[in-house]
Amino acid sequence: MGETVTTATLELRDIRKSFGPIEVLHGIDIALRSGEVHALIGENGAGKSTTMKILAGYQPATSGQILLDGKEVTFNSLHEGEEAGIVMIHQEFNLAEQLTVEQNIFLGRELRKGWLLDKAEMRRLTRSYLDRVKCRAHPDTPVSKLSNSDKQMVEIAKALSRDARVVIMDEPTAVLTNREAGILFEQVRAMREAGTAILFTSHKLSEVAEIADQVTVMRDGAVVRACAASDITEDEMATAMVGRDVSDLYPEHRKDAGSDLALSVSGLDVPGFAQGISFDLYRGEIFGIAGLIGSGRTEAMEGLCGLRPATRDQMQINGQDVSIRKPSDALAQGLCYLTEDRKLRGLLLERGMRENLTLQALPKFGTLLIDRSAEEKALDQAIKDFDIRAGRRDVKVGNLSGGNQQKLLLAKVMQSEPKILIVDEPTRGIDIGTKQQIYAFLRRLADEGHAIIMVSSEMQELIGMADRVAVMRTGRIAGTLSGKDITEDAIVRLAMGVGATDYGAKKELA
Repeated sequence: MGETVTTATLELRDIRKSFGPIEVLHGIDIALRSGEVHALIGENGAGKSTTMKILAGYQPATSGQILLDGKEVTFNSLHEGEEAGIVMIHQEFNLAEQLTVEQNIFLGRELRKGWLLDKAEMRRLTRSYLDRVKCRAHPDTPVSKLSNSDKQMVEIAKALSRDARVVIMDEPTAVLTNREAGILFEQVRAMREAGTAILFTSHKLSEVAEIADQVTVMRDGAVVRACAASDITEDEMATAMVGRDVSDLYPEHRKDAGSDLALSVSGLDVPGFAQGISFDLYRGEIFGIAGLIGSGRTEAMEGLCGLRPATRDQMQINGQDVSIRKPSDALAQGLCYLTEDRKLRGLLLERGMRENLTLQALPKFGTLLIDRSAEEKALDQAIKDFDIRAGRRDVKVGNLSGGNQQKLLLAKVMQSEPKILIVDEPTRGIDIGTKQQIYAFLRRLADEGHAIIMVSSEMQELIGMADRVAVMRTGRIAGTLSGKDITEDAIVRLAMGVGATDYGAKKELA
């Protein structure tokens, strides 16, 4: 009767995966069908990445079946998976940084005319793939010089170049703006119309609701729900993912966010990125900084903390003039910065949790000799306070889930006992359950009297968390919003420069 209609292009049946004695996948079933977008969602550490790697041939399963067009197959490497038409777009970019955009797209599949490379045809095709995703990067540009969003678009262009039967997308929008995500979704829909089977993962449940035909929810290495996307709401997705109600995602604000001045900055210039940045920050306040990618948000905060060359007309902490030229100056003043790039700049992925936790505050644990027992006690407390989940204490940090890496990075920063904390994209690539934990922690810090600056691309995050929001545009503060004036419309207007009330970065708190 219609067996061929329902046969999956790629399917996992009762897949189990163990690392040593620990089983991390417990009988996974998932079927990807031609012309269908299948969303795979779950908390960090739920088993999504391992499932995707098995589908793509990056890792073997311990037991179970992989079926391609209904026939059992075994992939011994990612190359065998790609030869079968399965392409994976990685959350952590799988690009050769020192090669050009064009060289990356055709790496290992170079086109030839006889003995020579067909450079003209590769250039023409590269440009056409980049045009499809509206990426303006030049084919000759080394990947190392691209922004993260352009790198993601190159990954997508690379996948398009392979005419894949199955495309696996691991958090493809994590570093994209809303506009860029919209361009990606255009390509996803085009691939779906062309009959491609697509696996899509995202922690942004609104994206899942928008793009998916089917949804599979994982928790603790098992499938806990699988259904048509039309049969599950975003709230139901979130509850299935974390096993508890997360409808109250953002903690309640205090009515009085504080009136004691913690930090005052005037005329901060970061050459090439930001000019004339001035604002006040109060104890007990979460001060949001919004703006489009390229607006200078991150660079301004890095300049403030001594991570980039910067000049200031005046900077005061607790009413005292301070001079910050390097990160150690900031730490000495109780000012800490949590980087947006936890993997490259925040953590040592090849080292353990203990070494990462104490590195920034190492003098606390000894001068000539490090007190290992004190470090272990600090790690015990961090695991408890931040709910860091790891199978073993000596696990390499690179093997932790993204959410647990972020919680470890927060714990690391807090070892320096900051009074003023700058958090840059604190929940990027983090599942909704871990977001809820991080939001609660930041609000608790503010309630205890810490002053917090939150840089974020997620407007709902700023609306839900911030007491005030400064919006940056082309390296300057376009305006500052507070209270009920913090709306998506007002933030967008300021970010785009189309006109909105400027409440003033120096406005006193009501």
